[in-house]
Amino acid sequence: MSIFGAMDVSATGMTAQQTRMDTISENLANVNTTRDSNGNVYRRKVVVFEEKSYPTFSESLSLANGHIGKGVKVSQIVDDPSEGNLVYDPSHPDANEDGYVMYPNVNTVTEMTNMIDATRAYEANVTVLNSTKGMAMKALDIGQA
Repeated sequence: MSIFGAMDVSATGMTAQQTRMDTISENLANVNTTRDSNGNVYRRKVVVFEEKSYPTFSESLSLANGHIGKGVKVSQIVDDPSEGNLVYDPSHPDANEDGYVMYPNVNTVTEMTNMIDATRAYEANVTVLNSTKGMAMKALDIGQA
């Protein structure tokens, strides 16, 4: 892998983790949203990652089934199918006939844990990018001597 290839892989990781952090932030912002413009309860969103790869010139020369890995990409953002939380609050305008309100399936503790995980992954990619940049600078210094 070239130096620029390593930088590209780190950049794709940072982009993917940024999307993940944005999605987690959206989930946290809607933790108490009992209905959207269509009258539905907000559904927690989850980011799905996929390997970002490009086909090689010859599958026989490749090590990875005819593809060279080039990092990660967000393949889709899906709704979490789990049920929301029923809370007894008969005074709430969205309460059903039994007095229960359906809140989103967002757990603040889970979202904050995922946010910490995404932040650490982002930081790891920044560290790799800075290390790769440092190696490239040292290589240029060697060429000047």
